[in-house]
Amino acid sequence: QVQLVESGGGLVQAGDSLEVSCVASGRIFSEYDVGWFRQAPGTEREFVAAIRSNGEGPYYQDSVKGRFTVSRRNTKNTVYLQMNSLKPEDTAVYYCAATLVGDNYSWDQSYQYWGQGTQVTVSS
Repeated sequence: QVQLVESGGGLVQAGDSLEVSCVASGRIFSEYDVGWFRQAPGTEREFVAAIRSNGEGPYYQDSVKGRFTVSRRNTKNTVYLQMNSLKPEDTAVYYCAATLVGDNYSWDQSYQYWGQGTQVTVSS
């Protein structure tokens, strides 16, 4: 069992940067693959980025490649999502998720544990 708590969301302007964090407690966090997903009002939850426990990846949705960077610091049980050159279409609630068995890192059903989400709003 692992508990996840996101933080760092907020209101920014287009072109700004923001870093959101996901802190885990419970089991050995280094063993988990971690994904970031987002959901805007009226839309399906979508994959943003993922980082494996074994160092593979990271992986990104095409629309955020070159702008977002996912990283992890296992000694702090934390995964980060650095978001640069933000656009209004990046506005969403951002969730981190973790799994011990991640066959498909971009599929939300692969993840067993989820945080409560943090709101990111990008104004134009």
